[in-house]
Amino acid sequence: MQTLALSLDILVIATTLLAAWLWFQASGRSLRRLSKHEELDASDLNRIVTAYNRAALLNRRAALATAAAAVLAGLRWALGLVTAGGAPGQ
Repeated sequence: MQTLALSLDILVIATTLLAAWLWFQASGRSLRRLSKHEELDASDLNRIVTAYNRAALLNRRAALATAAAAVLAGLRWALGLVTAGGAPGQ
């Protein structure tokens, strides 16, 4: 049980760091602002849509990693309750 608890702790830390990195990556990509005097052509529109899609994909991955970290933390908490009769860290 001790090995399982340690494994869950390591997985929680790893998935939390992964989620933070993915959120950081998603927030770091900004679009170039357009002037009202510029005309949009097909390549500009394609660039905007591609950037939007990449940000959405990174946000989905970050949300999945956050959900995985929450599930693993919940499993670790439950393991602590079952094995020690109390919450982890008590």
